[in-house]
Amino acid sequence: MATGETGFEDVTFDLISVQYHSLKAGHDYGQYVRDAENAGLDDVAAFFREVMEQDSARAKRCHDLLRKISGTEQGGPATQ
Repeated sequence: MATGETGFEDVTFDLISVQYHSLKAGHDYGQYVRDAENAGLDDVAAFFREVMEQDSARAKRCHDLLRKISGTEQGGPATQ
């Protein structure tokens, strides 16, 4: 595996990046749900809730995969 400029294995960095962006998006979607509800657009609010749930599941999956590679050669120097 290649090591990126951060000193971590590329796959570790990639998983952390996906996890961060999924969590950040999930946080933002809460506002989108409120905006849609305030506009009386229940179908749009439901869509944003669905997307938020997908990102939450994605972040959890990243967390599980990071835990799996933690302490292995694939985990990078900070996890050993």
